[in-house]
Amino acid sequence: MVFDNETPIRVGLLGAGTVGSQTARLIVEQKDELAARIGRPIELTGVACLDPAETDPYPWIDKSIVTTDTMAVATSSDIVIELIGGTGVARKFVLAAIESGASVVTANKALLAKYGPEIYAAAEAKGVDIYFEAAVGGAIPFLRPLRESLVGDKVTSMLGIVNGTTNYILDEMTTKGLDFDDVLKDAQAKGYAEADPTGDIEGDDAANKAAIMATLGFHTSVTIDDVSVEGITKITADDIAAATAEGKVIKLLAVVENGEAGVSARVYPALIDESHPLASVHGSFNAVFVKAEAADDLMFYGRGAGGAPTASAVVGDVVTVARHIAAGCTGPSIPLYKDLQQAPINASKAAFAVRFLIHDKPGVLAAIAAEFAKRGVSINGVNQDLKPTLTDPGYDGEIQQLRLVTHLTDEETLRATVEAVQSLDFVTGTPSILRVLD
Repeated sequence: MVFDNETPIRVGLLGAGTVGSQTARLIVEQKDELAARIGRPIELTGVACLDPAETDPYPWIDKSIVTTDTMAVATSSDIVIELIGGTGVARKFVLAAIESGASVVTANKALLAKYGPEIYAAAEAKGVDIYFEAAVGGAIPFLRPLRESLVGDKVTSMLGIVNGTTNYILDEMTTKGLDFDDVLKDAQAKGYAEADPTGDIEGDDAANKAAIMATLGFHTSVTIDDVSVEGITKITADDIAAATAEGKVIKLLAVVENGEAGVSARVYPALIDESHPLASVHGSFNAVFVKAEAADDLMFYGRGAGGAPTASAVVGDVVTVARHIAAGCTGPSIPLYKDLQQAPINASKAAFAVRFLIHDKPGVLAAIAAEFAKRGVSINGVNQDLKPTLTDPGYDGEIQQLRLVTHLTDEETLRATVEAVQSLDFVTGTPSILRVLD
């Protein structure tokens, strides 16, 4: 094929790990196909990593272009793919690449959740592209529709499952009746969870993605510091059993909303009905619901993790940016023209399911209900048929589980109520608190 411009578009890759190695493979093995789609040749001209030996298992990476000089690759390419991760050196290399005139493709959600607005502004000022489809949802084409296809609409809310590790853990606990610690070890053995899984199970990974979603969807700056986070480490087999008994499942959700009180971005485990589409999202799959004024309800679903699926999204961005370079233009910028306030924590109301461990004796339910009534928290349902798995060493009688489901209330009031109930002498252990998705 003959091109108007035969000069290859130079691609520099920073990071040759799981995703980086697969990204390199797709670029090298599909070089002719990609060139035909771009309208100009494309070439992987540099791969930067801490140790060149990291690339030995990957025969498609030309060892003559592998280097430890990351800055050299970042500042001598037309397109820089940042797959280092983290927020320290990654920011330095991304900003250096932009300053050198390179467009940037990244999958680094932590970087964008913390420094996104700064990076977007730098790219716009320099007249280059910044694309990051793989930062949320892995292979799912979600961010670009949010950034471009829905730009003529008003997005009001988004919620979804955006972390494959926690979804796998909760799914295994639900379907196999296993404890959290056992499933986590299994997930690590299978490669679904990192050796240090803190970022996933504590909700930080999902929180980074929530910040990006809110920033793009609401055209305002939302950083990781603005996101309220609750992970899944407190979810027990008893919580799973109670949910199953009521025809529900527990999922870790990222929820972003733009309401009258302002913008909110939150990550928390929630109870959802078995009939809800999110209940059928299993394993490492991800799914996101988007609510827009004109388009109404939209759902995006697919592989949320893995080297090849994530690399697919990365290379898709590379082709898009390369097309812009071939055409002598850039894609749309990211307009953060709104300065929306953060919604206070009590602005959002939800139904909650609260499970207490109690001494089984007369008057307990009435006393607990009285504490809820004092604070104006209305009880919608009660379940006392749950079998407990814990005991109270200081009590010889029978221990019972009491599960209350509230009507809509704000989190601040709910937690104050639960704290008051905990102080009662017939309540033991740590209560479980879960939002109930409407």
